[in-house]
Amino acid sequence: MTESAGRVLVVDDETDLAESCAYFLERAGYEAECAASAPQALELLEERAFGVVLSDVRMPRMNGMQLLTEIRERDPDVEVLLITGYPELQMAVAAIKRGAFDYIAKPYSENDVIERVGKAMAQRRVKERNEGFRERMRSGIDGRRLIHASATFAASIQMLERAARTDASVLLLGESGTGKELLAHRLHDSSDRADRPFVPVDCAAIPAELFESELFGHRKGAFTGAVADKLGLFQVADGGTLFLDELGELPLEFQTKLLRAIQERSVRPIGSSDQKDVDVRIVAATNRDLREEVEAGRFRADLFYRLDVVRIDVPALRDRPGDVDILVAHFLSKFGAGTGISRLAPAAAELLRAYHWPGNVRQLSNVIERACALGDAPELTTEDLPPELRTAIGVTPRVADRGAGGGTFQEMKARRIAAMERTYVEELLTKHAGNVTHCSEEAGMARSAFQKLMQKHGVRSADFRA
Repeated sequence: MTESAGRVLVVDDETDLAESCAYFLERAGYEAECAASAPQALELLEERAFGVVLSDVRMPRMNGMQLLTEIRERDPDVEVLLITGYPELQMAVAAIKRGAFDYIAKPYSENDVIERVGKAMAQRRVKERNEGFRERMRSGIDGRRLIHASATFAASIQMLERAARTDASVLLLGESGTGKELLAHRLHDSSDRADRPFVPVDCAAIPAELFESELFGHRKGAFTGAVADKLGLFQVADGGTLFLDELGELPLEFQTKLLRAIQERSVRPIGSSDQKDVDVRIVAATNRDLREEVEAGRFRADLFYRLDVVRIDVPALRDRPGDVDILVAHFLSKFGAGTGISRLAPAAAELLRAYHWPGNVRQLSNVIERACALGDAPELTTEDLPPELRTAIGVTPRVADRGAGGGTFQEMKARRIAAMERTYVEELLTKHAGNVTHCSEEAGMARSAFQKLMQKHGVRSADFRA
């Protein structure tokens, strides 16, 4: 969390109104400061960080719209809320299109102020918690380009673009590392909700007992540790898109509540008796076969059918081999900048084409980033690639048929057994998204034995998690 967390700047030339807003916010647990004009607000923003700016629209010298423009240019991560009277509602809508988070209409109540500021602050926390989110938000659609040349991946994108014209729920199915979150971003960017929040939720990273609080929110004192009101991610995403990544990890006991929230388009924070209406587009992704999960009793059939309106299968990298070269060129340009590395040796390029990429595009990106960090300009060779990748290629016919390996029979046997072990471990980790417990159960091994096998081959479970 940054130093701006919980800090709000209230901007209004009517001092009494500004101070009353600040009083409301401080009672709710925020740190609030006041500015009597937009220029003074900009000076304060230069001196210290604020998470949210709450500004009146009508002010002399520089109005709220002009202040919004200045703030967006200086720090796009600051959330701006505008206070407007009825005559300026059209202006407020225009402000949202220009980057304001929301507006508060006059006359407003303490609850109005607290709820809107809470949403804005929660959106700020979402940006900070999700790795890379801030960079993606700043770079726009160009920063989320989907690099491909294959017809199979193009077909998935075309279906995505058609689905974006509606509010239908979308289910993205594919292995870890295939780009499901990028596709979800593309869907959001192509929809009418593009100027509203995109809120990703990593279902695999939330403890089972915290799902309801994270998604629906809670009231102060609702349970031990609830020291303040918390806005749920459904409300943070209001008007935009809620992306449920690793959907197959949802606890069974929470699935009924999620289904009800989606059907009724409302949520009830823990400890509250009030339902909060929400308007969100649901996009979900998983690397599991949800039909098998339903048959096994681990996933509710009614929730599956509710989310499985538009299903998009995301192909694995090994099923789109024609994309390897163009992806390598993209990652070389990205990670080679400043190192002098600009190309691959032919043998290295052939090795990358031959590999089966169990970790998909994410793994390819990591391999090129590592090679650029450790290699010498101007060319990457096979020696710059991870040794485990070269070992695995030893059992790939495209390479093995050329007499790769050599040595005695025992040496050749040891190499191929090692490659088989590594491939088996990687395939299990890919299937179970890095969940070592599930992998060891399917392998019929103790968890500690499976971990030793991972350590033997230098495989990390974190590389296979979404």
